[in-house]
Amino acid sequence: MLIQKEKINQLRDVGLNSYEAKLWLALLSKGVAAAGELSDTAGVPRSRSYDVLESLEKKGFIIMKVGKPIKYIAVQPEHVIENVRKKLVEDAETQDKFLSRIEQSPLIDELKTIYKSGVSEIDPLDLTGSLKGRKNLYNHLERMIRAAEKSIVISTTTAGILRKKDALRKELRKAKERKVKIRIVANITPEAKPQIEELASVAEIRHSATPARFCVVDGKEAVLMPLDDEIANPATDMGIWVRSKFFASTFERLFDANWQDLKPVF
Repeated sequence: MLIQKEKINQLRDVGLNSYEAKLWLALLSKGVAAAGELSDTAGVPRSRSYDVLESLEKKGFIIMKVGKPIKYIAVQPEHVIENVRKKLVEDAETQDKFLSRIEQSPLIDELKTIYKSGVSEIDPLDLTGSLKGRKNLYNHLERMIRAAEKSIVISTTTAGILRKKDALRKELRKAKERKVKIRIVANITPEAKPQIEELASVAEIRHSATPARFCVVDGKEAVLMPLDDEIANPATDMGIWVRSKFFASTFERLFDANWQDLKPVF
């Protein structure tokens, strides 16, 4: 049986390595089979097949058949997905409990003290880094917004404000409740306006045809997104983070100067 490389790559997303994916696909095609037969079909070395099959059994992808010779039964794909989902939820709950214990322990205060003492010795220019991938970028923006005390300014595109409405809405609302002043400029098309109306309850929004992409918090730190939003995708998008009062406040002043000439959207 020819095992498609694409299927093997997709199965990595559900936690299987290459050998596990090959053997499971081979077993699916047979229903029940012995290790040697599966090894030959999948092209997996016999010396590795038993260990890999044992791993698949633990993960809930296969069942070992009672009797001799030892054979294996394929678990239905929909049941496998259910097993994987349950395992992910259980692992997430375990990790969450662990992190909650750490968060409430004296260790976190000690780590904060170590960090603050280290940061105080760092040149502001050293607190500059790149954020690769939109997921990492938005996680960092969430962190910045969560720490905001006075102001948040965001310049973005039509697509950008629609993404931020979904990804940053919760943290922006919390910032608003802390009395943080939030202002957003973006190219608001007639089609996009109804979709972002809910943002008007937490931020002042004005229309700008300039496709600049950046966020400044408290005039102290900024994230600049240098890629054209029309060509960037979730994997290739990136940001440049700078924690420098001089740099961030300069961008905020440019934002302020432009703000006065822009028309409110709502």
